[in-house]
Amino acid sequence: MAFPLKIALIATLSLLAACRSDPIQFHTLTPAQMSGNTRATTDIQIESLIVPPQVDRPQIVVRQGNTGMAILETEWWGASLVDELRSALRDQMVNSNPQRKVSVRIEVQRFDSIPGQYGLIDVKWRLRSGEDILMTCRSTLQTPSGSSIDDLVVAQQANVKRLAALISQGASGAHSGCPSV
Repeated sequence: MAFPLKIALIATLSLLAACRSDPIQFHTLTPAQMSGNTRATTDIQIESLIVPPQVDRPQIVVRQGNTGMAILETEWWGASLVDELRSALRDQMVNSNPQRKVSVRIEVQRFDSIPGQYGLIDVKWRLRSGEDILMTCRSTLQTPSGSSIDDLVVAQQANVKRLAALISQGASGAHSGCPSV
């Protein structure tokens, strides 16, 4: 009678061990380095921010080949992608110093993450001052990435930093047209 009990116990423990899931890893688009300025607000108001619904989720979504996508169940953003992106842009634009009060509308056309290749953000953005539209621009930012998810997140952080710099340049009024990368 003791032998079948031992077998049942071993089988139950084996099944429980097989059902164990990997822990969830959380990532952010806001780099760890603090900016030199510690003001709590930005000089440029983000009026609206839209990202494609395919990637606007807590889980990180990567492209596979030309037509596939994978939702990584153990690799998550700290919030939905739209909230991560908004927070990271605010953090990066703290040091901007526009000559007038401006707001920006941002529409992400593509947010591609391809492990071992690159992170890409294709964005249409529009600066406004009151009711006046100052400029409407499109920026496509691509940064090479290593094969790990951490490498991919760092590549996307670099893209967000460059996008924030372009928006800040546009808001400064130093350019008559859209600033270039």
